[in-house]
Amino acid sequence: MELVGAHEIREMLGGISKQRVHVITSHRNFPEPIAVLAMGKVWRRSDVEAWIREHRPELAGG
Repeated sequence: MELVGAHEIREMLGGISKQRVHVITSHRNFPEPIAVLAMGKVWRRSDVEAWIREHRPELAGG
């Protein structure tokens, strides 16, 4: 299982700002993090990729 944090999500979404990542990951329709660590929240890469395919299809190829 591959995990991603805010930095990786930022890259997956085309280099958006840290603030924008926080807004997006706080939305009700964004996958729940699987853990909250000292360094921050982490998500399953597959969950984030599925969300991108559904909500940001123009970025799904990357």
